[in-house]
Amino acid sequence: MSNFNTAYDDVFRTLLVDCRELIIPVVNEVFHTNYIGTENVVLHENEIFMRQQDGEEEKIVTDSSFAIISLEGESKRYHLECQSSIDGSMLIRMYEYDSQMALQNSEIMQQTLVVRFPESAVIYLRHNESILDVFEICIHTPNGSISYHVPTLKVQQYDIETIFEKNLLFLIPFYIFTYEKQFSEINDNVEKLEALKREYAMITYRLDRLVRNCVINEYIKKTICEMSERVIAKLAVKYDSIRKEVTSIMGGKVLEYEAKDILRKGKKEAYLELVKDGLLSIEEAAKRADMTLEELQKELQKA
Repeated sequence: MSNFNTAYDDVFRTLLVDCRELIIPVVNEVFHTNYIGTENVVLHENEIFMRQQDGEEEKIVTDSSFAIISLEGESKRYHLECQSSIDGSMLIRMYEYDSQMALQNSEIMQQTLVVRFPESAVIYLRHNESILDVFEICIHTPNGSISYHVPTLKVQQYDIETIFEKNLLFLIPFYIFTYEKQFSEINDNVEKLEALKREYAMITYRLDRLVRNCVINEYIKKTICEMSERVIAKLAVKYDSIRKEVTSIMGGKVLEYEAKDILRKGKKEAYLELVKDGLLSIEEAAKRADMTLEELQKELQKA
C-alpha cells in the first residue's frame, strides 16, 4: 500500500490474523476484562457495505471485528480501530462501523428488532490532549437517550517494561512511535542511536526468552519482529541511521554476539546508574546484570 496509515493498518490486521491470541491482553487492558489468554478468538468479516443517499453502496473496511469466546462458552463481540493520526471524525466513523456491525448481527424477537453493539475502542499510535481516555457516543431516540463508551489506548504512554509486564506484545511493532519526536536528534547522535539499538536488542532478547519458556512460539516472535521492521521502516523513512540500524536488530541481521554485546552494555550502564542513585543495592544490580559483585564494584570505581 502506498500511504503510511494503510501500512500501519496492515500491520495491525496481520498481527490480528496471524497472532490472534495476542489481542486478548489488549482487550483486557482496554475493557478491564479478565480473560486468561487461552480463550478462542474468532475473526469476523471486516468489510461493511453502507447504503448511500443515492442508493449506491459504499464499502468500508474496519481494522478489526472479532469475538472472544470464554472458557464457559460465552461470546462477546469487539471492534478495535488503529489510528495513527488525530482525526476529528473518528467518533463518527466508530458509530458508523458499530451500527452496521450491530445490524449485521440483528434479529427479530417477538416483532422487536434487537441489535447488539460491539465493545469498541480506538488504539492511538499518536495522541495529544484532545484524545480522552474514554469517548462517549450518545443517541437520542423518541423514547429517550442512550449512550455507550468508546475507550482509547494510547500506545505512546506504554514503556517497554509495562508492555512485557502486561503481556501487551501486540503493541511492540508500534513501540517506535514513542521515539518519533526524537528521531532527528537520535539519527545524528551516536550515543542516542546506540541506546535505541540496545533497547531493541533487549526487546528481541526478551522475546527469545518467552519462546524458550514456551510463553509464545517462534512464529509469533518472528511475526512481531517482522511487523516491527515494517513499522520502523515506514515511520523512520527519512532517518537512514535509525531505519537501517534498528531494523537490522529486529530482522535478526545483527550477529548474535553483537546483539548480546549491545544488550550486556546497556544492562550494565542502566544498573550502574540505579546503584549510584541509591535506587538499587549493588548485590541486586549485579544479579540483574548477570555480573559478579566484584565485576560491578570495579565498574563503579571506573564510573
